Parts: sequence; C-alpha cells; structure tokens
Amino acid sequence: MTSAGLALSACGRRTGAGAGALVVGSTATGAPFSFLDIKTNQLTGAMIDIAHAVAAKAAVPIRVQTTTFAALVPSLTAHKIDIVAAGILRTPEREKVVAFTDPVYAYGGGVVTRQDQARPIRTLSDLKGLAVGAQVGTRFVEQLAQAGVTDVKTYDNLGDILQDLGNGRIAAGYGDAPILAHRLRTTPTPTLRLVADFQPPSREDVCLLVRKDDPALLAKLNTAIGQIKATEIAAILAKWSL
Repeated sequence: MTSAGLALSACGRRTGAGAGALVVGSTATGAPFSFLDIKTNQLTGAMIDIAHAVAAKAAVPIRVQTTTFAALVPSLTAHKIDIVAAGILRTPEREKVVAFTDPVYAYGGGVVTRQDQARPIRTLSDLKGLAVGAQVGTRFVEQLAQAGVTDVKTYDNLGDILQDLGNGRIAAGYGDAPILAHRLRTTPTPTLRLVADFQPPSREDVCLLVRKDDPALLAKLNTAIGQIKATEIAAILAKWSL
C-alpha cells in the first residue's frame, strides 16, 4: 500500500491506488488567511500554508478547493470537502455542528470607519444608531445584534463592505480585524481607517475544521499541530504579519 493509501486508511478513507487526496475548502476573499493569487490563479495565505504544513506532518495528502465563506461549514457536513482552512472562528454554535482542531491563531473583530467619523468607537455599543456592515455567516453579525446595533447590513465579503463604506452607504464596517488591517495595508484607502481604540467583545480561536464523524482525522491533525505549532506554524504566521 502506498503512503497516501496508508494516510487515507488511518482517517477512514478509501485505500489503494484509487484513493484520492482529502479536499480542503477555503475562501478566495479572506487575505491574509486565504485569498486568490492572481499570478498563479491558486489560493494562498496563512491558513493555506498552515493546512499544507499540518497535512504534510500528518502524512495526509490534500488538495485545496475554493468555497464561499457561507458555504464552508455546509460543504463540510455534506461531504463535499473534508477539511476547512480559513479565517473562520471557533464558536459554540459551530462546535455543535463540526469539530475544531487545536487552535493555530486567535483574534477578535475590528471596526473600520471613514476618516471623518468623529464619534469615538471603543465598544460595539458605540455603533448604535449607525448603519454598520458585516459579513454574512460570521460571528460578527451576532455580536452586533447582542450589542443592540439594529441597522446592520450584511455582505458576502469584506471588500464589498469597504466599498460601500467608502461610498458613504454605511457608516462603519465590523469584521475580522486581521483581514481588515491587511486590506487597508495592502490597498491603501486614504478615506478609511481601522479604529485603533476599539476593544472587541471577545477573541476566538482559528482552527482547522473537520466533520464530527471523523475523529481519526481530527486526532492526526491535532498531533501534527502540536508538533509544529512553535516552529513551522509560528513562522507562517510571522510571514503573513499575524
């Protein structure tokens, strides 16, 4: 049996020459965690690098497939993909549906406004009365509702939020702080700013996701993460300024 066959057998998959690689689902709009490199037409980013490093250590062959953010968990539970590697946070609601590996990173939400926004914004409650954009299917929509922010417009991705913010259609955007910071750093937008004094209500873990009925794969990935977290994973995070 080939090494690929052995790896798949250990995770309850098909074995032998016909065995295929596990499919890793990720998004094309979540830089620096995952995004499309227009030069290679391939997904890249911190979570893509981490998925490859962890899979290599675990001797699990993988291939990466582009999936929209909102479809990541449904695609996993429907067996369309086998692993999720993206800037997706571990929450109690998601833990009811899928299994999370040990964390590889953690972060909270960030707020972006126009430069001329004079209102101090230190907590989510300070956004009350403003039109706020957030990405559909994320923890941040729920956090805004819990804080009593009622004028929330949902978007498919953070890029659309920043575009509407720049055009004055909303007063603020709330989402993944590292992704917002990366976008403003790599695509300078003089009219927008990440609110420096904002304190998110919580910080959640970023992990790889697998199905609950795949404990063997979860164990293999967790073992690999433990072996390389302080070395390869730390170097990957530093490479992507995380």
